[in-house]
Amino acid sequence: MGIPKFIAATLSYVVLSMALAFPWHMVLFLEVYMEMGAMTRAEPIIALGFFSMILQGMVIAYFYPFYYRGGHPVFQGVKFSLIIGLLVYSVMGFATAAKMDINPVSTFLLYHTAFQFLQFTITGAALGLIYGRGNVGAGANHAV
Repeated sequence: MGIPKFIAATLSYVVLSMALAFPWHMVLFLEVYMEMGAMTRAEPIIALGFFSMILQGMVIAYFYPFYYRGGHPVFQGVKFSLIIGLLVYSVMGFATAAKMDINPVSTFLLYHTAFQFLQFTITGAALGLIYGRGNVGAGANHAV
């Protein structure tokens, strides 16, 4: 895979996720999330969310070369990201709603599903563009 593509893929995930997450969670729908009880801190710890995105980006950038075997790079990047996104969503969506007193749960899941679908579609397109056609695909031969 190569270190430059790994770094570019990680950074694209972090930058694009933050560009989407901050306005979504902290501006557009802040009041909705607060009313539902999905945000209980008066001052969110942005650094922890940022660190979470760095880890997610690194894992996605690391595993994508094991997945990609050809096909349109953007489509394959989106497909892979949506698959990985289901794992992230299970923790960020269902598990969060299970642990916190969020009401109504259906509204939270609707907003959160829309956000994560957008997040993983956009970051997946970038992932596909970074790796591009013919640049990955031999699995373990391309690991960092």
